[in-house]
Amino acid sequence: MGIVTPGFRGRRRDPDIELPPGQYLTEDFPVLSIGPTPRVSTETWEFTITAEDGTVHQWTWEEFLALPSETPTLDIHCVTKWSKLGTTWRGVSIDTLLEDVDTAADYVVAHSYDGYTTNLPLEDLLDGRAWVAYEFDGDGLEPEHGGPARLLVPHLYFWKSAKWVHNLELTLSDEPGFWEAGGYHNYGDPWREQRYQGD
Repeated sequence: MGIVTPGFRGRRRDPDIELPPGQYLTEDFPVLSIGPTPRVSTETWEFTITAEDGTVHQWTWEEFLALPSETPTLDIHCVTKWSKLGTTWRGVSIDTLLEDVDTAADYVVAHSYDGYTTNLPLEDLLDGRAWVAYEFDGDGLEPEHGGPARLLVPHLYFWKSAKWVHNLELTLSDEPGFWEAGGYHNYGDPWREQRYQGD
């Protein structure tokens, strides 16, 4: 069971705003997680991409911040039915991170500092569709929202945007992550309401 922390104020629907099926609009930013919030120092933080042959590409915090960044503004949708529109982030595109990675992988398992995992098709992280984000609304990303850095995959339900991300493992076959192994949908498209297996 997830933990819901303060900042969750309830439901509001606006008939003029198009939301995915079953979603309601929130102006808050609810915090949900599977356990305690890890506190990861930027002095020890590192981000890695591990190719299917075991080759590791690694960045320290300083090296990561030196990479070209982007500031996308986008909508996010949580499987618990809230949607937050027009959120602005700063982060490094997965396209940038994969520039020097030689891979034939079709899938990714995202690993977080708290042991959380989630799986995604690699193609869903490419072509400007995903980032490793380290700022939200112009400020450093708070630990409760996944700071120092989190995966950001806005076109899928937000459990796919792994908080406290530290490794992307490239794989040849699909390997379900934490919630997927527990009955959540393997893909998680909010516009098709893919919340649980069988949806």
